[in-house]
Amino acid sequence: MASAMASSQSHLDLVQLLIVVVMTMTMLVGGGEALSLDYYAKSCPKAEAAVAAAVKQAMAKDRTVPAGLLRLHFHDCFVRGCDGSVLLDSSGNMSAEKDGPPNASLHAFYVIDNAKAAVEALCPGVVSCADILALAARDAVAMSGGPSWQVPVGRRDGRVSLASETTTALPGPTASFDQLKQAFHGRGMSTKDLVVLSGGHTLGFAHCSSFQNRIQPQGVDPALHPSFAATLRRSCPPNNTARSAGSSLDPTSSAFDNFYYRMLLSGRGLLSSDEALLTHPKTRAQVTLYAASQPAFFRDFVDSMLRMSSLNNVAGEVRANCRRVN
Repeated sequence: MASAMASSQSHLDLVQLLIVVVMTMTMLVGGGEALSLDYYAKSCPKAEAAVAAAVKQAMAKDRTVPAGLLRLHFHDCFVRGCDGSVLLDSSGNMSAEKDGPPNASLHAFYVIDNAKAAVEALCPGVVSCADILALAARDAVAMSGGPSWQVPVGRRDGRVSLASETTTALPGPTASFDQLKQAFHGRGMSTKDLVVLSGGHTLGFAHCSSFQNRIQPQGVDPALHPSFAATLRRSCPPNNTARSAGSSLDPTSSAFDNFYYRMLLSGRGLLSSDEALLTHPKTRAQVTLYAASQPAFFRDFVDSMLRMSSLNNVAGEVRANCRRVN
């Protein structure tokens, strides 16, 4: 019986693997066009290598680049789908996404500019900025010690970018569990995806304004470990005027690992939106799983990134310059 059960489980695992492979090889975007792994195989076969080289070069000079690229990709996908609209500059009387309040601290745009220039030198007018951003986010994770995966490509660049849409589309650092759940479900993503992609906070830094609500003079959030709260208060005193003041999202902020979940369970999660994951039994169980198993986190992170990066609903164009429409 044990042998039969093992055989049955092996068959189930194989079926699940085949499903993931099929999802990865061909993913439909909202406009009906298919993303695929070989989209640029003939038209620009060296595009991925050029993007990876630009990311690697930037990381050698600035260890905050990986967090910046991953956040750029997330903020791009959650507003109008993964269409590169977050990369557009404001023009005239039109304020673009990058100038919306939730995007005030976005950075690493120059890495995408450099990658685009390198790709354009190889094959002008072929590779979209949206695809370059998706590839760069993958490379940032992999080069920081996290998992790697094949990125389906074939996205088109959007022509609309509105700062006004960012405040409603992007869940903020003080978001409740219900608000986070609504934001993800509204884009066809699951509560599991919410917990998994929150793990991207293993990279990066948050300014005091993002967690000041948890260390108010009149009282500290009781969910915070006392020593951690004291550290945050020293970094961000009530009369703080240093714009660069803040805290790393976890102690290994330049390494992609599962430390974020371990910190969260010990009362050392930085943001209210992080702490919100512990307020529901199902999501708390997921946090506990990922804190105990980095391989489980890495596996599920790849799946969730593939789902998120397939969000796209524009016919669009291939921009010559990622900062402006053609």
